[in-house]
Amino acid sequence: QVQLVESGGGLVQAGGSLRLSCAASGRTFGDYAMAWFRQAPGKEREFVAGITRSGDFTHYRDSVKGRFTIFRENAKNTVYLQMNSLKPEDTAVYYCAGDKNLDYSDFDSIAYWGKGTLVNVSS
Repeated sequence: QVQLVESGGGLVQAGGSLRLSCAASGRTFGDYAMAWFRQAPGKEREFVAGITRSGDFTHYRDSVKGRFTIFRENAKNTVYLQMNSLKPEDTAVYYCAGDKNLDYSDFDSIAYWGKGTLVNVSS
């Protein structure tokens, strides 16, 4: 079993930055690909960014490319999402997720989820 706990959300003005953290416990963190998803009010959950087990490869949704960076520190069992140049449309609850074979397009197949952290970007 893997437990994921997100932190770092909050209220920020448009153009500002936030860094989200996701701390993992339970199993060997390095065995799991990790990703961030988000869900805005009244909208479906969507993929934001993903990273391989070693951290060598990353993947982003188009709307955050160049603004968001996902990275991980396996020695600290933590994955991060650095968010710069935030926009009001980035407002959402952000979720951390992990799986040994993580399919970004199949949410139901992902084994482990955190409870989320709210990011609110004011205009």
